[in-house]
Amino acid sequence: MHDERHTVVERELELGLVLSPERSIPVPARLMYRTDDPYAVHVTFHIGSDSPVHWTFARELLVEGVFRPCGEGDVRVWPTKADGRSLVCMALTSPDGDALVEASAAAVSAWLERTLRVVPPGTEKGRLGLDKGLSDLLAMAHGEGAGPDEAWGPQEFPEAGA
Repeated sequence: MHDERHTVVERELELGLVLSPERSIPVPARLMYRTDDPYAVHVTFHIGSDSPVHWTFARELLVEGVFRPCGEGDVRVWPTKADGRSLVCMALTSPDGDALVEASAAAVSAWLERTLRVVPPGTEKGRLGLDKGLSDLLAMAHGEGAGPDEAWGPQEFPEAGA
């Protein structure tokens, strides 16, 4: 059964925007997970401009990236250590530029655990509401008393080659 209410799991944290191997600058960010978008995580970077920068990618990518390097293309995630701290690195590539950010592995892992308690892996599909949406659509068609032929008529679906 699909629950119409949605849960949001958020975490404010400070990420490091890596400028060089020796230098990074702090960037406030928000991690967000919504049960109505169960496969995705959303990261918003507040970089001091008029509008924040938003990234959305697969939750599974971040979950795996806490433990081992993963991803290809626009988002790559991997664990690392620096100065005795466990970090999660995210390399983000877009037409507007590239960024390498690092976050506390403990903070990211704690937030991910909360998302996994709300929607356990493998149960995401049930959160999409596809079955209910399809049932509602079919009920509307039947409620009007018209089958596909009467509702749309043959002129909407011309014969091949017509």
